[in-house]
Amino acid sequence: MDDIIRRPKRPKIDLSELPQSQTFSMHQELYRPPVAARTALKPSVASRAPLPQSFARKAPKPSPVAAPVPIKTPKWKMKFRLPRNKKEWIIAAATAILLCVGCFALYWFVIRDTAPVVTYIAPEPEPEPEPPAPTTGPSKLSGREVELAVNDRPVYAVQIENSPDARPQSGLKEADIVFEAVAEGGITRFNALFHDNQPGNIGPIRSLRPYYIDWFWPFDAAIVHAGGSPEALNDIKALGLKDIEHGVNGGSFRRVSNRYAPHNLYSTSAQLTELMSKKGFNSSTFTSLSRKVPAVDAVATASTVNLKISSTLYNVTYSYDKASNSYKRAQGGGPHLDAESGQQLAPNVLIVPVLSKGIHPDRVHTAYGTTGSGKVFVFQDGIVTEGTWTKPDRKSQWQLTDNAGAAITFNPGQTWFTIIDAAGSVTYQP
Repeated sequence: MDDIIRRPKRPKIDLSELPQSQTFSMHQELYRPPVAARTALKPSVASRAPLPQSFARKAPKPSPVAAPVPIKTPKWKMKFRLPRNKKEWIIAAATAILLCVGCFALYWFVIRDTAPVVTYIAPEPEPEPEPPAPTTGPSKLSGREVELAVNDRPVYAVQIENSPDARPQSGLKEADIVFEAVAEGGITRFNALFHDNQPGNIGPIRSLRPYYIDWFWPFDAAIVHAGGSPEALNDIKALGLKDIEHGVNGGSFRRVSNRYAPHNLYSTSAQLTELMSKKGFNSSTFTSLSRKVPAVDAVATASTVNLKISSTLYNVTYSYDKASNSYKRAQGGGPHLDAESGQQLAPNVLIVPVLSKGIHPDRVHTAYGTTGSGKVFVFQDGIVTEGTWTKPDRKSQWQLTDNAGAAITFNPGQTWFTIIDAAGSVTYQP
């Protein structure tokens, strides 16, 4: 009986060896042995005695699989209320203070960056060096490039003789502007303006005529002379000109021994400059001639210039020298030389105005019509420009225009005015 009702042991089944699709429900498989095992344990129907009805075993009914019960998460509700009594207020305040202190300590000792703050300042770019201040500039009288301090010098004009006994002269080579005209008896005389150069010897110095005043006065120059015609001397006083006359200032002049009077009176730039400083003639304010950049013409149209002034001794010939862009001067049949250097005079610009000429009422001296207008010839760069000169009054500057009415500008360097009385007295060849 015990053998019949004793339940055999279930063989162990390794569920991991079964495929997932064949896995049975945990509740059913764990309580039911395999079919083969149950069949082997059952006694055959022939050998099995019938059991009483009370001992008959009923097959268990499979229990239904219960649906999983969802887990309910409790809902928490936070409720805020103010402290109700003094104790709760103290606790709340203490908590708030501790919280603030803790947050501050956390920031101060943990979060805060204690590394030093490094500020990068980009270096300022170095300013570009200013170009050096110029030390030279064009001379306000000649247009040459000179030291800037030269333009602070005063201009002075010197009456220089041109009779055969006065040749060769000293100082004409260094003059910036020269005016040449007849003094009397067909004898020419020069009025030489000095500014850029300071020659050692200047002379022979002679007397003044009134028309020379009209030529140096526009340059605000002091006049160096040895006497003059009565009209010229009166004009100096009446016009308030800067006067340096030999008779009053004899200490600034000297007589040389290798020539006889009156062809032997000389001075120097140093003596004249010192005398002008004593007299307060320290500067000159004027409007000079307009200058331009030299432009040598490829084909010279006026290589030789002949000027008939009075006689053979005083007529002038200029020969253009392309290498130096100047005009070599000759008079009296030979080159016009400088007494100091022996070099031939060679102005850079030759201006030949045509002025009316006559005899002064004293029946001795020459008179020129220096104001108004007339024809002019300008020689520079190997070419000639014909035009018109205009001079409204005695103190006004020369205004020169070409035949088209355009202003004529001049090369830098020595400028030589030779005054003639007729346009036919000027001839030139290529």
